[in-house]
Amino acid sequence: MAIRTPVIPDEIVVHLGPPNEEARNITVPFKEYIKNVASSELYPTWPADAIKANVLAQVSFALNRIYNEWYRSQGYNFDITSSPQYDQAFTEDIQFFEIMTKIVDDIFNNYIVNNGQVQPLFATYCDGKNVTCEGLSQWGSVDLARRGLSPIEILKYYYGDDIKIIYNAPVEANIQTYPGFPVRLGNSGDFVRLLKTQLNRIGQNYPAIPIIIDDSVFFTVETENAVRKFQEIFDLDVTGIVDKATWYKIKYLYNAVKKLSDLYSEGISIDEAQLIFDKQVDLGDEGYYIRTLNYFLNVISYFDQSIPFLELEGEVFTENTQEAVIAFQKKYGLPATGVVDARTWASIRGAYAQTLATIPREYMIYIDEFFPGLFLSKGMTGNNIIKLQNFLYTICENTHEIPGVRVNGVFDNLTEQSIKSIQRRVNAEPTGVVGPALWYYIVEWAKNASI
Repeated sequence: MAIRTPVIPDEIVVHLGPPNEEARNITVPFKEYIKNVASSELYPTWPADAIKANVLAQVSFALNRIYNEWYRSQGYNFDITSSPQYDQAFTEDIQFFEIMTKIVDDIFNNYIVNNGQVQPLFATYCDGKNVTCEGLSQWGSVDLARRGLSPIEILKYYYGDDIKIIYNAPVEANIQTYPGFPVRLGNSGDFVRLLKTQLNRIGQNYPAIPIIIDDSVFFTVETENAVRKFQEIFDLDVTGIVDKATWYKIKYLYNAVKKLSDLYSEGISIDEAQLIFDKQVDLGDEGYYIRTLNYFLNVISYFDQSIPFLELEGEVFTENTQEAVIAFQKKYGLPATGVVDARTWASIRGAYAQTLATIPREYMIYIDEFFPGLFLSKGMTGNNIIKLQNFLYTICENTHEIPGVRVNGVFDNLTEQSIKSIQRRVNAEPTGVVGPALWYYIVEWAKNASI
């Protein structure tokens, strides 16, 4: 799984004032933002190595705010403020010093981290004359540069020897972690795993939140119970559904308990970052994501002739998958890249749900055969579970090759045992969770068994 390492955002949203005061927000290219901060805070007569050390601190500070969604997790619609009381000095329409422009152009995509951690260092600093602090002294860095210290030596002098510079980070769009839709029982994806990781860490400080033992990508009843308790503790609507408000409240508390916006933070380890999410899937990728993608596109393309019909092609992202994705993206006004990113995935999920909701009358007799759009797991109840159990009951009655089930609308132990038996039969990991590919297999087996 890919590690969610920080990227250099192509843009940053700056609030022109303290966070709690009404002021305009402006969107600025990230590189121009750093040039502005450097020209607002530093002197062009300083040694170049002092300026470089300060710029690296400024970049790292801003990236920490963005990566941890510090302000957005508190409900604000910006990434950083222009107030040095809270963040860094930013002056609208300022003229940049030539040396600042040159240095920023060279190193704007480099930043500081602590060894073994992923998030950019919260590189606090102050001028060192009027204000002192635990981090870098800007005037002190000038003295160190004049004594011959390099930028990294200056930074280690203030931030300790356990730091390093990440060089040439990629420049990409700043994508928020909220997946764009309420996350609920039956959803799946690495954003669910991220959610579980954060809730479990918060639970160390708030023991009333039950620990989620299952670390899979599935939003289970166990996850829902933890979400409900979190919402109860923090005075949110207790729904068990992670809407945007709950998502960012969880993010805010996670940042707080790990002190991710402190100079001496607990940090996000590489192992934790690996739990977050793959950003996109593309030609040649494999796995359960692709099985889900292919199934959804198969159904969508069957009823929408503007999208090339996609046969169910297993768990490989083939050229046929790519062709269907491009056609889908064109139809829904998305960049026609053939790459399934968060926006495309959300649109496909929505289109699948809309397809089921508007299925032609002549196909209604088959409606129970379509995957309901939610991953089904132990503890879930309702009509979708009854449909599943009916298929399982048919298989059991006619083949006796799987454990029996009760058709009671509850995904209980018997249902889970039956599902795991089928998964072992097809050499799949026995998770006990029913996704699109397994649903399709169960439906086809039940239909053939009843003939």
